[in-house]
Amino acid sequence: MSDDAPSILLVEYDVYICENMADILTDQGFRVDMAHEGMIALELVRRQPYDVALLDLRMPGMDGLTLYREIKKVQAGTVALLVTAYVGGSTAEEAIAAGAWRVLSKPVDLPRLLGLIEEALEQPLVLVVDDDADLCDSLWDLLRERGYRVCIAHDGRQAAERLRDSTRVVLIDLKLPGGDGDEVFHQVRVANPEARTMLTTGYRAETESMVERLWTEGVNAICYKPFDIPEFLGTLGQLARG
Repeated sequence: MSDDAPSILLVEYDVYICENMADILTDQGFRVDMAHEGMIALELVRRQPYDVALLDLRMPGMDGLTLYREIKKVQAGTVALLVTAYVGGSTAEEAIAAGAWRVLSKPVDLPRLLGLIEEALEQPLVLVVDDDADLCDSLWDLLRERGYRVCIAHDGRQAAERLRDSTRVVLIDLKLPGGDGDEVFHQVRVANPEARTMLTTGYRAETESMVERLWTEGVNAICYKPFDIPEFLGTLGQLARG
């Protein structure tokens, strides 16, 4: 299995179903890790990122919805598909409200599942680096609604941990704890030269010289806070399309 194969976290309480599903996904070229309960799955997520999480909604202990809420805190860029035999009522609505992408019924329609996984993997991956947690939450909701996968980092260390080879665009706040955003910009240029970079700041006059210098070094865009949302989305879309 190639190291750059798309990664899937499969969490299913039924061992037989889990192993059978893992075999099918592996045969399709995905790298698959399995867990049969929420706490083990969460430990896996803390060790490495996953592109897609396929989560059983009804499990003893930590259920799939609670597990996804915890996954989102650690790896917000993971796209979640919840699977349940009890689709309907408030369950599916709660899952979607929490940020899960789709809720599927059991037994799983495999062609539909594979199609959804491929669709999820085609969504551009955006890394938001900003220490304003409320702004990050708002951007996550805004961009997920428009078909982006969104990772979140609040400082340079987290940005380095969460930058992936598949990251398409990095939004970098110029004022970050423990250092300026230009340090993150240079990290991105070294680790993933193909990623497009957009600087963000609410301090236009104060950061003018830094912005001018980073323009000459290859930054792709600048967006000032508070964002003009249509302009922001338009610029991001252009960067994501490359």
